[in-house]
Amino acid sequence: MEFPLTLGSISFFIAVVWGRPLISLLKRWGIGKQIRIEGPDRHQVKTGTPTMGGILFVLPVLLITGILNLADLLGFNLIGQSTLLLFFCLAAYSTLGAVDDWQGIKGIRGRGEGMSARMKSAFQFIFAAIIASVLYFGPPELDYVGVPGIPNFVELGWLFLPIAVFVIVAASNAVNLADGVDSLAGSLSSICFASYGIIAFLQRQTYLAAFCFTIVGALLAFLWFNAHPAELFMGDAGSLALGATLGLVSLMTAQWLLLPIVGLVFVAETLSVMLQVASAKFSRRYLGRDIRLFKLAPLHHHFELSGWSETQVKERFWLVGVLSGMLGVALALL
Repeated sequence: MEFPLTLGSISFFIAVVWGRPLISLLKRWGIGKQIRIEGPDRHQVKTGTPTMGGILFVLPVLLITGILNLADLLGFNLIGQSTLLLFFCLAAYSTLGAVDDWQGIKGIRGRGEGMSARMKSAFQFIFAAIIASVLYFGPPELDYVGVPGIPNFVELGWLFLPIAVFVIVAASNAVNLADGVDSLAGSLSSICFASYGIIAFLQRQTYLAAFCFTIVGALLAFLWFNAHPAELFMGDAGSLALGATLGLVSLMTAQWLLLPIVGLVFVAETLSVMLQVASAKFSRRYLGRDIRLFKLAPLHHHFELSGWSETQVKERFWLVGVLSGMLGVALALL
């Protein structure tokens, strides 16, 4: 375990050192966050805060992962197995998110909006399909899943392909929805990656544990600057990449059934949006008036409008995240 923990420390120091120069650079380029008009009023003061900050933790992780894979190619055998698929997933979704952030800030579509939802989803599914195919056709072929209480993995066959695509895309969007309160998405993601890092270590997948803790270390550096009041937001460049990579890690451990438990808060955030949309459409169609289950979705905004401070939302959601992460690891041991 000393190797994964050491990589986490290294990634933290690399990320935290270049955090301040990155913030200055983003400010110079005018890459500032646009706040939702319908959101809580207190969030309006955040307008202009540098976004696209996900690159603060993505680039150090890619740097370390790339160096380790290069060392393996040169015969040093530092991580045992290739993590190039994880490298591709993190880089591809971060690039997609960065393009969306850039277009949203610079108004390339003419209204200050980012990439169209259809195009963004298309790229998410394309990347996920590539990753799922690599996992399925191997080597090694990861067409199985662990079920708590059953000692052996359950074979899925070709069903693994659509399931893997769904897991990656769903996780990517779930983390993205939770990115609306200072340090919330980052802190929850660090818990999830630490939980799966422990699971990977217990499975003797040291290379995967090393990658997970590399992300954890870099995320802790990001949280240094994202703590309330945030000096930097991760944007889609960070949230899409974190979610998709978390989904991939869960698939590589074959413990993706536990992802809704480990990432319980992300699931709650996603369900709140789905229920909000469904209740509004149903009430307008059948009741003739607009009735919504929540004051505002995602769920963190509902609690803000109910009187919780932004710090209370983050801390309480974080506590739930810690407990759900602990439960997920426990279930993986059954």
